Amino acid sequence: MKSSGPRARRDRNAFSNALKRGLYEAIFRRRDIRQFTPDPIPDEVLARILIAAHHAASVGFTQPWDFIIVRDPERRRRVKEIFEAERAKNAAQFTGARRKKFLSLKLEGILEAPLNVIVTCKPDRFGPGVLGKTSIREVEIYSACLAVENLWLAARVEGIGVGWVSILRNDALAEIFGIPGDVIPVAYLCIGYVSEFPDRPILATAEWASRLPPRTLIHFDSWNGRKSTDPLKTAAHDLKSTIDDPSIWRAIFPADSIDEPPSRD
Repeated sequence: MKSSGPRARRDRNAFSNALKRGLYEAIFRRRDIRQFTPDPIPDEVLARILIAAHHAASVGFTQPWDFIIVRDPERRRRVKEIFEAERAKNAAQFTGARRKKFLSLKLEGILEAPLNVIVTCKPDRFGPGVLGKTSIREVEIYSACLAVENLWLAARVEGIGVGWVSILRNDALAEIFGIPGDVIPVAYLCIGYVSEFPDRPILATAEWASRLPPRTLIHFDSWNGRKSTDPLKTAAHDLKSTIDDPSIWRAIFPADSIDEPPSRD
């Protein structure tokens, strides 16, 4: 007889460990890619990635995104020129060794990638009345960012790299690609196959930054947390300890697995 206890109820809608592993592999092995091979992306693969992006969550089911597929070399050259000008401005924020390191980093693959994709946001797509947009006006932009993440993870599953180029100007993109004034460019992405995916994020390897420990980013009931006399402090401590415990991954990445669990650095 199958159990109908709390564990059975919790597990009823959960994916199998094998499917969970696939999801976590995609998350942990996703990288911001700057180096691409020239191999073309088959239409059926690109179609799957775009459909996955279109299935992102959106506030009020607004689906505010559009996707501009960019293959035209001339438009891409113009984007690269904008990038170079903005990169120089970005470098001015830093001094000394930090500036030198910034200038040594490759931060885009605009011309090398077989294609670029612009993800945009069209607010009020279905009219001015938007469910969930009464007080927070930017909810559609947040939703478009979810489409970017879906696209990124789906691409990783397909063995395709994605690099987000943020050192650009939206007004220049609007002019180059004829984007209407009521549409907001959200992400300019370089997309293509890669020779290999690095084990660690590129900026971590370059010692530009390190991933913060998750336990330091968790708050309980308020930004400052509960007072030390509160009995729930123990529960907070237990959760933070659990986050640091590698055994939480054992069922998904068993010790006798052929592949090592992906780095979560």
